[in-house]
Amino acid sequence: MIVGAGRTRCAGGRGYGGLVRAVTVASFGAPEVMSWAEVDDLAPPGPGEIAIDVVASAVNRADLLQRQGFYPPPPGASAVLGMECSGRVAAVGAGVTAWQPGDEVCALLAGGGYATRVNVPAGHVLPVPAGVSLLEAAGLPEAAATVHSTVFGVADLRDGEVFLVHGGASGIGTFAIQAVRALRPSSTIATTAGSPAKLVRVRELGADLAISYRDEDFVDRVREATGGRGADVILDNMGGAYLARNVEALAVEGRIVVIGLQGGRKGELNLAALLAKRGSVHALSLRARPDERKAAIVADVRERIWPAVEAGAIRPVIDQVVPIEKVADAHRHVEELGHVGKVLLAVDTP
Repeated sequence: MIVGAGRTRCAGGRGYGGLVRAVTVASFGAPEVMSWAEVDDLAPPGPGEIAIDVVASAVNRADLLQRQGFYPPPPGASAVLGMECSGRVAAVGAGVTAWQPGDEVCALLAGGGYATRVNVPAGHVLPVPAGVSLLEAAGLPEAAATVHSTVFGVADLRDGEVFLVHGGASGIGTFAIQAVRALRPSSTIATTAGSPAKLVRVRELGADLAISYRDEDFVDRVREATGGRGADVILDNMGGAYLARNVEALAVEGRIVVIGLQGGRKGELNLAALLAKRGSVHALSLRARPDERKAAIVADVRERIWPAVEAGAIRPVIDQVVPIEKVADAHRHVEELGHVGKVLLAVDTP
């Protein structure tokens, strides 16, 4: 099969009826199943949509899962990989007044970013922040929307509280550390990472406590650093493997937010321990939320996060930029956990 090749709504291309390219997936499996190929043309943007000529996209772990057949796109979304992009507005649909052709933007996508053009609801689009290049901006929307909606949204991290983020060297982690340091400056930030170099980098980004998940017990380290209190908010990408230990590390009235399942889908939850701490566990995903809810998150990001980005307090952390023709290399690099921050895919739009 060719996943995404026959879908015109979010495929790609410059000029309707012109050359259109997107990453196609021959069959679910290893990175080698992907290729950069000509596909069907993209339909004009519908009412409330804009078309973006893509300059860059970013590799997210969800892309790896989709490529392997474990994370299908939501109904109605593009089958093409890519959950964020940056580029220039090519055309606008009926009713769109906030954007004009030529505007430089970045966008949160349900799919379709690994292409030369994508259609996206206008409410999911952000201006490129001042001081950030159009290329770098491709690595901002997914992390910004995820961190804002979880750490500052459902978990409501307050200034002075203790924040623990697992995978601090990831795209989400590097953004979360900076965002908490910028918006909650009195908070204590703890994070886990897997190598000495990554531990150094997360400290440079603002972490107070950098914990090696290979050599140290994060529960003991967090308790020790907080005088036995624990973490008020835990942002977790591991899922089942860390569930019980996250409860152990949690402060009274603490909040755990699970956003990934790298450590498995199932874990044992000690409800007595959670009750004793009056704690809570939330499991949240961003991709499948209704368009109007994602538009509200994007609007909040623009109002509350973008000023810190433009002030230089939050910067996109880019590990490397890979030509989209070498998308398989980019996926391998992310799978091997060799990156710090985002791996971008540069699109040479014809």
